[in-house]
Amino acid sequence: MEIKLADERKDEIINACEELYRIKSFKEITLKDISEKTTFSRPSIYNYFQTKEEIFLALLKREYERWLKDLEDIYVKNDKLEKQEFAKQIALSIEKREQLLKLLSMNLYDMEENSRMEQLVDFKKSYGETLKSIKKLLDKFFKNMSEEEKEKFIFSFFPLMYGIYPYTCATEKQKEAMKNAEVPFKFFSIYEMVYESIIKLL
Repeated sequence: MEIKLADERKDEIINACEELYRIKSFKEITLKDISEKTTFSRPSIYNYFQTKEEIFLALLKREYERWLKDLEDIYVKNDKLEKQEFAKQIALSIEKREQLLKLLSMNLYDMEENSRMEQLVDFKKSYGETLKSIKKLLDKFFKNMSEEEKEKFIFSFFPLMYGIYPYTCATEKQKEAMKNAEVPFKFFSIYEMVYESIIKLL
């Protein structure tokens, strides 16, 4: 019962953080802001998370777990996937995870630097499961790929994810600056960028 209550309270804190992150920047959000969106006091938050970065790290972990579920669905629901269909399915799964991409590109360093080791290890386990899941998909659908080629795919694709958000979600201010600086800017959706990247990597 106590474990269930603890999990529910953690979820409530993470949900409050997620709600605030839609309207405020990472730097603007405080523990006080988060606590005001929960049903318990700010000191109670410290029973579960010691910094706001730990809360954000838990949110990112949840995003990886949601993506992992989609990857597992791709594995289970398909007997065979050609290159284009594989790229399409992965791109669609990442398109739903804009928040994951935003956290990766904007705040990962701060989250990891200001979280306790056990929180960081817990997060890395979820991250590691997505690496394994992509490897499992490559094993199933691309039997002609060598182990070295699969490793190169994984360790090219995952770093690429860190840069997707800034290129696909530019603000009006950023677009105007690019225009004034006379720097050509072509808009790509998350789906387009992921799809094209996977096709090239395969």
